[in-house]
Amino acid sequence: MRLKTILTHPRLKLLLALSRTPHGIIDLATPALAALLCLGHFPSLPILLLGLLTVFAGYTAVYALNDLVDYRTDKEKVRHGGYSDGEDFLDGVLVRHPLAKGVLGLTEGVLWALGWACVAMVGAWLLNPVCFFIFLAGGVLEVVYCRLWQVTPLRSLINGIVKSLGAVAAVFAVDPRPSALFVLVLVALIFFWEIGGQNIPNDWTDIEEDRRFKAKTIPVKLGLGRAGLLALVCLVVAFLLTFLLLWISPLSFNAFYLLIVTGLGCWLLLLPVMRLVQANARRQAMDLFNRASHFPLSLLAVVLVRLIFS
Repeated sequence: MRLKTILTHPRLKLLLALSRTPHGIIDLATPALAALLCLGHFPSLPILLLGLLTVFAGYTAVYALNDLVDYRTDKEKVRHGGYSDGEDFLDGVLVRHPLAKGVLGLTEGVLWALGWACVAMVGAWLLNPVCFFIFLAGGVLEVVYCRLWQVTPLRSLINGIVKSLGAVAAVFAVDPRPSALFVLVLVALIFFWEIGGQNIPNDWTDIEEDRRFKAKTIPVKLGLGRAGLLALVCLVVAFLLTFLLLWISPLSFNAFYLLIVTGLGCWLLLLPVMRLVQANARRQAMDLFNRASHFPLSLLAVVLVRLIFS
């Protein structure tokens, strides 16, 4: 009962909202997928448990860091009526930007982020010191990404790199000397998936606020038509790289598994992005974001079935 009380405490819910925990939990699938495809089998139980804790702490800290760095900007957006909806948006399952909305204190947010960052750094160091420095690099790049909001749409490239670092750290946690080709394909896959399936549709949903504040996002600078086409290109590349990553993994996948991956890629990536290109509407952008967010999780499910039942 005490655990249930803690988990349902209103302040904890707001802290979890700060870290976009529902999205962060789904994001755990990406490093788990990377580690399993790199190894070709399950890691030892201590590595598995420590890895899951470290990855959760890392995502929790970095997502909170994003809101802390953007605190003033987000607060101004809220003052002008931004972030008023979000029930159908994965990042809005809980309260979107609780700091900016004034329902969570800044000190609480800082302590929350620092606490999880410490957990992530200790866990990363125990797994592999390389993981520790990857986490630090991710934190620095996240700050740079936020600061470039009104400077250049090329900041999206940084976002793609940051999102791939968690998976790269997971690879080094289970293999101190991974294949350079595997790491390169992994980074490219996550990079293009992030740009096309996360970054562009996410910025699309906030385009009115971004225009008002003269933000330099891809939808604002390129226009919705070209932004949609860019998302389509990125997701087609990510879709094709998925099969390359499966091919170079120590795990082998027969036609049955490849057919399932094809169906998942079409359903979660290609169909929603084609609808976005056709409709150029916010609803389709939100749908793309929500569906694409589950693509790594769906691949992880396929890999787990392959490992357990084959």
